[in-house]
Amino acid sequence: MAIQIAPSILSADFANLEAEINSVANADWVHVDVMDGHFVPNMTLGLPVLERLAEVSPLPVDAHLMIENPDHWAPRYAEAGATSVTFHLEAATDPVRIARDLRALGARSSVAIKPGTPVDHVIDVLVEFDMVLVMTVEPGFGGQSFMHHTMPKVTALREAATAAGHPLRIEVDGGVTRETAPIVAEAGADMLVAGSAIFGAADRAGEVESLRRIAQEAASRASLVDRIP
Repeated sequence: MAIQIAPSILSADFANLEAEINSVANADWVHVDVMDGHFVPNMTLGLPVLERLAEVSPLPVDAHLMIENPDHWAPRYAEAGATSVTFHLEAATDPVRIARDLRALGARSSVAIKPGTPVDHVIDVLVEFDMVLVMTVEPGFGGQSFMHHTMPKVTALREAATAAGHPLRIEVDGGVTRETAPIVAEAGADMLVAGSAIFGAADRAGEVESLRRIAQEAASRASLVDRIP
């Protein structure tokens, strides 16, 4: 799959979100972090703000729910206009039911795992999900350093999806920069969330293109290596 870039508005100016999203309109998605102050210690925005962002955004909304009780709330975000809804495995009571509810509403079903969460439980039901988000930092705050030890989980997911013939998107979120983008792409990720690397750049659109190109080149190199007998 082609590499996709999802700028995270967690690093944007919350007083000018429409303009901030328009400044990265050449990306593939806009990543919206929803935090409730319970599942993670930080708080951001909720349903009314996301609904309005979905109305004005030139990009489809990738909602990342770092909240308690996603069994109830995840479908509400799909109804509010999110094209993709990611809930955390650690917070879910019935992740398969949530995934099916999201798909029934026409949204992409996605599940996230923290850096310390084993990937096995996701692999067991992989075909229920359109995307898996591997957190490469602890969820809750932007600007953290990339955790290299999470990459084997990305590779395990890619190998399992390939073996199952399942067209799974694998997303990474946390510490994605020009330096780490090749690492995650080589491991098997094809959707990269970047916050401060993009919104902190002088040329945001240019940074989106650079990250996409660097990651795509790394993914292509990895594919060539995989085909060597």
